Amino acid sequence: MAPGLDLLLCTLGTSWAVVPEVYGWLAPGVLDLYRHHPERAELDRQRELLGLRPPQEIWVLTTDSERTTRALEQLQRWHACLRSARPAPLRVWRAAHTGELASEEQCRRMRELILRCALMAAEYAGADGQLVLSLAGGRKTMSADLQRAGSVFGCTALVHVLDTGELPSLLREPAPTVLAAPLPATAVGPAGPEDCARRLRPVVIGSAMPSELLQVRLEQRPAVSTREFPLPLAEGHAVRWEWQPGAQASLADEVALREREGSRLLYSYMQQLARGERHQGWRMLFRLPPTCMDRLRSTKLAPRHLGWLRRLPKADLHCHIGGALQIAQQRQVARAIWEASPPGRRTQALERVESWLRQPRWPADWPAALRRLEPLRAECAAALLLYASDAQLEENLFGSTEPRIALAERAFALYEQPGELSGSAVLGHPAALPVYAKAIVDNAVADGVWYLELRGSPQRYAPQQAIAWLRRLQQCLRQAQQGVQQPLEIRFVVIADRRLPEQIEDVVRLAASARAQLGDFVVGVDLAGDEKSFSPAEVAPRFNPAFEACLRITVHAGEGQAPQNVWEAAYHLHADRIGHGLSLAEHPRLMERFRDREICVELCPSSNYEVVGFCDPEHPESLGRPTYPLRVLWEAGVPVAVCTDNPGISRTTLSQEYLRAARMVGGLTLWEVTALAHCGFRHAFVPAAERERLLRLADQALFALCLQPDPEQLSETEAD
Repeated sequence: MAPGLDLLLCTLGTSWAVVPEVYGWLAPGVLDLYRHHPERAELDRQRELLGLRPPQEIWVLTTDSERTTRALEQLQRWHACLRSARPAPLRVWRAAHTGELASEEQCRRMRELILRCALMAAEYAGADGQLVLSLAGGRKTMSADLQRAGSVFGCTALVHVLDTGELPSLLREPAPTVLAAPLPATAVGPAGPEDCARRLRPVVIGSAMPSELLQVRLEQRPAVSTREFPLPLAEGHAVRWEWQPGAQASLADEVALREREGSRLLYSYMQQLARGERHQGWRMLFRLPPTCMDRLRSTKLAPRHLGWLRRLPKADLHCHIGGALQIAQQRQVARAIWEASPPGRRTQALERVESWLRQPRWPADWPAALRRLEPLRAECAAALLLYASDAQLEENLFGSTEPRIALAERAFALYEQPGELSGSAVLGHPAALPVYAKAIVDNAVADGVWYLELRGSPQRYAPQQAIAWLRRLQQCLRQAQQGVQQPLEIRFVVIADRRLPEQIEDVVRLAASARAQLGDFVVGVDLAGDEKSFSPAEVAPRFNPAFEACLRITVHAGEGQAPQNVWEAAYHLHADRIGHGLSLAEHPRLMERFRDREICVELCPSSNYEVVGFCDPEHPESLGRPTYPLRVLWEAGVPVAVCTDNPGISRTTLSQEYLRAARMVGGLTLWEVTALAHCGFRHAFVPAAERERLLRLADQALFALCLQPDPEQLSETEAD
């Protein structure tokens, strides 16, 4: 039997009638026992309110006395009377050598049977089925043991049947046929008419959640399950289950031990978890029930978890503004530019690109040619986005660069080509920023990004008014965030290009001035550009203004180049974070330094795949490529943040980057994913007070998210 079964579990003494009395209430479609009950409507309402369904099987536990043998015979005859109505199958377990439960040993045997059967019933019911326990039959010790079993293994409902006054003669020793049909409102007794149907009333006296102490491995003790405490599955109506002292471990003893030493065992469990952690994680996750923690730690991230990933609070620390938008959003920006441009400029722009629009594939040097079209570059880019077909855009932005793997081996410009119609091509146009900012905010909200660091080159977008451009971007982002319910903080990192060393100091001074004028919106400086041009050590003196202004530093280094560049970024530029840092995994001593100094590596899986080339099992052309170094860095204790780099160029989102990272390293558990997300927040370039506020809010949201059902049950629609 698979999990998801609806079960009725009963104890039975000499009165067999309690089984049909409960079953008749739970399954009126099979046996409408209470049809004539004066409170029939209330009985139905109570059952429906609790969501109780007709049992798919009836399980009965009893002793092996002569009196219970006679009761079982009557129960079997009753069940046979219902055969035409297709009643739930009946399974019976009888504990050997229990007789009338007249000794402690007999009670112990019965208790062990009750616990093992309740454990098995709870496993068969699972999360989707229901388990109803009937406390109406058997000796008081049996009812007490069954109630205790429900409290430790969990149950949907605990049901009893009350006698509301003296039972009529018809029900004192009923024939099986009497309880196989609706009870009459009245029956003829020795002294005349007697109330009948109203004398019985099923009631629910409670329900119970399973004990967390039994569901997880504690110290060297495995989780309590039928693997360790098996019970044969009863077939027929008179199965004897032999329980021999000492032959098997006692489930009753295990339950008592866990309840007695629960606090100590749980503390040991938490210590065991903490010892295995290489990175700081969310505080609230350690307050989850142990079963929730076990589920997070044992479940591998998969595409079915995308809805859960989108609800997971995340931070993206490495996102280039120029490559942030998808094609549809770039077209919206183009529409704004086009509508704001004078007719004469539109005509000129269309004339410049008309020959391109007439052919499926544009000239091979079209990106460079477009850059030469200043001062009409923004209008020309808008014309291409608006008047080129979907097929043309697909071919010239992406198709001509396929396969998009290890593009640096051919030319790095091939990686950037899909972004040639955004970024510098349009960001300098006054009409672009409001639409651009709204698209950025919309993307962040849709993907559960709570903290976003954009990076770009305002000195290129507005050479004479770079700070004014940054101020305008800040205003547009704030306007786009109006009405957004999700927490969202957006900051900016100014990029200095190592290919233009003569400009680096001016760009660094620009970042320092912007920080002074715009506050915490501008939070750092990034050294980017071709690593082969100038090393971090060579440009380090030009970063003095950033050091003096206490700006944070991130450096593109180790992206397909030797770890020497990463070393220089850490020691000469005092980098707080490293962009990509892929070759760091080749330098164990340097990894120790990064771990000890808490220097974070910003990994961008899709970008790293496209630029450098790593193995992704989803793409056969990548087989034989190196393994992505995330796992090596993470297990060495190096802080790692998963980022997007250029989500528009790689056609990705931060949630999808987590999925790709998991594929490229052979799997990540949901627990590891939450720790990676925490690392992103922890290394954000914001003041400590703001960082702690975000971490607190995200911690609470993540706790609530992880208390929900299994992550794969959260659909993408629910995530939206």
